[in-house]
Amino acid sequence: MTLQFTIETTLKLDEVIALYCASGITRPTEQRERMQSMLQNANLIITARYNNKLLGLARCLTDFSFVVYIADLLVDKAVQQQGIGSQLLAEVQRVTGPQVQQLLLSAPSAMAYYPKVGFSPLSNAFAITRKE
Repeated sequence: MTLQFTIETTLKLDEVIALYCASGITRPTEQRERMQSMLQNANLIITARYNNKLLGLARCLTDFSFVVYIADLLVDKAVQQQGIGSQLLAEVQRVTGPQVQQLLLSAPSAMAYYPKVGFSPLSNAFAITRKE
């Protein structure tokens, strides 16, 4: 399967919501306005497509010089464990450059995945949990 990895600035909301649902990642997909805002306010979105079908995406916030926060990394369950997620992460690094640190918060179910693709756990992070 030859995938196309592309930086996309305009995505169809229904297509993206369908991918979130197909990936198993929990997001407020029933809140269309919030989902649209999540897409519009990310300043780097890299997609993985096969025959124009959206199979994965990395939704990021970055300054392109010091840090990139990978807000979401998702791949359709039907094609998971084929290296698409690690290719998306490699594309994020290629686009932002070696001087940019990649950060993310992992879902509990993915904690074992990220060390396998080069991420190290951090002990110096803090969070205030969202109320909604």
